[in-house]
Amino acid sequence: MVLQLHVWGPAFSLPSIDAQCLAAIAYCSEVLPKDSWELIASSDPSVSPTGELPALQNGSIWVSRFRNIVDYLRQYSEGAWNLDQNLDDVQKADSVAFSSFIESRGQSLIDLSLYVTSQNYYANTSPAYGSLLQWPNQWILPPKLHSAAKTRTEHLGLSSLDLQAMEDQRKREHSAAVASGQIPSNLIQQPRDTVSKLLGRTAQTNQFRLEALTADYFEPLEAMLSRSKTCLLPADDNNNPSSLDCVALGYLSLALVPELAFPWLRDAMRAKAPLLAAYTERMRSRCFGDAPAEAKHAFQPTTPAALPWRAPERISVAAVGTTLLGTLADNTPFLREVRQNRRLKQTVEGDSAFSSIEKQVLSSYADSSNKDMLLSIATAVAGTAALVGYMVHVGLLSFSTGGVQEEEELEEDAGVLQLDPGSAADFLGAF
Repeated sequence: MVLQLHVWGPAFSLPSIDAQCLAAIAYCSEVLPKDSWELIASSDPSVSPTGELPALQNGSIWVSRFRNIVDYLRQYSEGAWNLDQNLDDVQKADSVAFSSFIESRGQSLIDLSLYVTSQNYYANTSPAYGSLLQWPNQWILPPKLHSAAKTRTEHLGLSSLDLQAMEDQRKREHSAAVASGQIPSNLIQQPRDTVSKLLGRTAQTNQFRLEALTADYFEPLEAMLSRSKTCLLPADDNNNPSSLDCVALGYLSLALVPELAFPWLRDAMRAKAPLLAAYTERMRSRCFGDAPAEAKHAFQPTTPAALPWRAPERISVAAVGTTLLGTLADNTPFLREVRQNRRLKQTVEGDSAFSSIEKQVLSSYADSSNKDMLLSIATAVAGTAALVGYMVHVGLLSFSTGGVQEEEELEEDAGVLQLDPGSAADFLGAF
């Protein structure tokens, strides 16, 4: 059976707009025979039972996330499809450690570059999603991804990259000052900052912090590459890439390749890590092909192609309804908590990184959280019903039963107005 890898679709001349998807594509292109898998730009997390992309489908079996896909391919092929089979224990430990480093640090920088930086999000990232998504996802998913990226990077203290948030904060502070009487009424109307002023202020505020973040990320990888020259962690004597190189390609390519309105991350990479930039371009050509990836390659595949694209299925009416209902549920407090606990349980059960004890503990937590929520709702409903019953009992609340009597009175009034047929005939005969 042909394996199917579902991913977010192409953007920025790359075969996917998501780093984990790019890593999975690179790994599959290296380890799988070309006729054994298909690449589908579904760009819809709901196709996967866990609600995540990338997702590898093998019949009724679904596997999400890069590391889980790597483990599944190794087990499914009995070790044949494994880029790390020649690594010793120390190298495998290094691979896990540096993969975690790249994913955690790299995701934060990509979030800041593509989503938090307003110029890049509105000029580049949001239009890229618009070309990938079908209705209604094109209106639902980008704001969710934007909000999630800002939440993930709040601890970095670089929210000033979001010009819209800066402007909203300025308005709130101004309104608070006006309400407290700190600003005279004749000075309430203040000129709005121009975009150029905000950009200049943002660059000055964030320059040193961004310099530190990018240096902490690129310099260790540059040092690793300076030793091995070809790969971060060669898988064999022929300097073939390992799974670590696939992870690195996924995150580094989104830092280097996109042409953005404010390319501060690409500029930092080229200045601080020229070997790393050259390595990324070399790995990109090897795994993704020399031709830039475009949306038409995914939605209207042609042969031959560097990657085994297969056109995604058109979204069905049922899928549209499911998406709308899911969005409504995610915006309803009770249902949102239930869905989050269910996703947590599905993710934990399908993630090979968790031990059996950790899976049991987290699954029990999700179940108990749902039970506690249902108990709280039942308690609130029972308390409300008891209060209403008590108010009715003591006479503080009554329900009118005069509806039937009022209806009878209306019928009687209508009967008074009805004319007797005989009287009407006599009346007319008089004329």
